[in-house]
Amino acid sequence: MNKPSKWWVGLVLGFGILTIATSAVFVRLCIESAGMGGVGFSLVLAALRLAIASLLCLPLWKGVRHSRASVQGWKWAISAGFCLAIHFSLWITSLSYTSIAAATTLVTTNPLWVALILWVWQGKRPTRVTVLGIIIALSGGILIALGGDSATSTGSLSLLGNALALMGAWSASFYLILGQQAQQEGLGLGHYITTVYSLAALCLLPIPVLLGIPYTDYPLDVYLYIAIMATLPQLMGHTSLNWAVRWISPTTVALAILCEPIGATWLGYLVFAEVPTPLVFGGAVILLLGVALAIWGEGKKSQNY
Repeated sequence: MNKPSKWWVGLVLGFGILTIATSAVFVRLCIESAGMGGVGFSLVLAALRLAIASLLCLPLWKGVRHSRASVQGWKWAISAGFCLAIHFSLWITSLSYTSIAAATTLVTTNPLWVALILWVWQGKRPTRVTVLGIIIALSGGILIALGGDSATSTGSLSLLGNALALMGAWSASFYLILGQQAQQEGLGLGHYITTVYSLAALCLLPIPVLLGIPYTDYPLDVYLYIAIMATLPQLMGHTSLNWAVRWISPTTVALAILCEPIGATWLGYLVFAEVPTPLVFGGAVILLLGVALAIWGEGKKSQNY
């Protein structure tokens, strides 16, 4: 396959981030519609979201016998599936305890963790410009989190939600890196996303049952929101990121994802009247400047693109 232009990669990546930004709003809508939250219900949302996305991906599975992927490629994909399951179980649960702004900001601290993992694992030391951009972007993200408090985030519960979102960022970082490894080993995008989404769904589906949390008897709105999450932020959004990471470094993709809190915070204001404070607006400007600087620094590394 011919390498796409930088503009095309950027367009697809931007589209993916816009769709992923809707995820937090739909999770919160599910929580409000069902009148419940917590670990059990969050796992129901994550499992059904991934299960529906997996079913929609099944037509892409044809021709797997003719796949040129190595055994190691399939191992990377399986590992990525486990990381995705952990990511969703942690991040979706965090939205029951902290604000949309804080949860989405903390879960998108991926650039720091991706850069560190690649440095330790593969010896890919980031440029000084990239490091500076990451620091600036994360500073803006911290301002968004500090300015994004809502009635849903108070005291120790807020700390719990923030901790879950941060751990969700760690698992998402491995998910991005492993996804690039799998595709570099010859695994096509269709086979990769079908494997990852299906495995993540299979990991999560039994857990609510074991916890005594049902999959039925929720308002119809809940299932509608889950279906939208499966098609919009999951199938379109995550697949866009998985395609982009095939052509550019995971650090660059993770840096672009830092823009998600801006969209999610804006949607939180429109849907739930979670009014962004001046800190949020200021943080958004700083975050965008940092992202632009860091992506420019990554672009200077010819081996990454």
